[in-house]
Amino acid sequence: MKRVLNKKVLFGLYDDEEILKDAVKQINKEEAEIMDVYSPFPVHGLDPLLGLTESRLHIAGFMYGITGTTLAFGFMTWVFTCDWSIIFGGKPYFSVPAFIPITFEFTVLMAAVGMVVTFYLVCGLGFGVENPCLDNRITDDKFCIAFDVTHSSQEEVEALSVLLERTSAGEVHTKDI
Repeated sequence: MKRVLNKKVLFGLYDDEEILKDAVKQINKEEAEIMDVYSPFPVHGLDPLLGLTESRLHIAGFMYGITGTTLAFGFMTWVFTCDWSIIFGGKPYFSVPAFIPITFEFTVLMAAVGMVVTFYLVCGLGFGVENPCLDNRITDDKFCIAFDVTHSSQEEVEALSVLLERTSAGEVHTKDI
C-alpha cells in the first residue's frame, strides 16, 4: 500500500546537531513554521525548541497494564473457584499469593504489546506502509529541517531557501513526496 501525499517539501541538510539546534532557534525567531526535523539519532534539547510536548504513551501503557492485571487475576479466579475447583498442594481454591507471579507477567506482557501496537498506529507504521524519504543520508549522518511548501508561492519558497542557507545548511533541496 503506497501512501500518496502529494506534498512539496523544502528541506535543508546540516552536518552537526548543535548547528541544527541553532538553526531551529533562528527559524523560530523568524516565525517560519517547521514541518518536521529529522535526525539519525535523538538530539537532546530539540523537543522544547520545536514546541513538542511529552508523549502520552505511558498513560496508554498503564491502561493496558491494568487490563492485563484484571484479565489475568479474573481468569485465574474463575478457573480455580468455579470452573476447575480442585484442591492441590493443600492450597485453598482462591489462593491470591499463587496468582501473583502470573498476574505480574501478564500485566507486563499486555502493557508492552499494547504500547508497541499503539506506537506503530500513531506513527503510521506497519505492514505495507511505504513512508517517503527526503534524503537517504538523514538516517546516516545528516540532520534535516523540512518545510511544507505545497501551497506556498515561489517568493515564499525562495525566502525559506535563503533562511536555510543563512542558518548554515550545507544543502537545500525541494522534493515532491
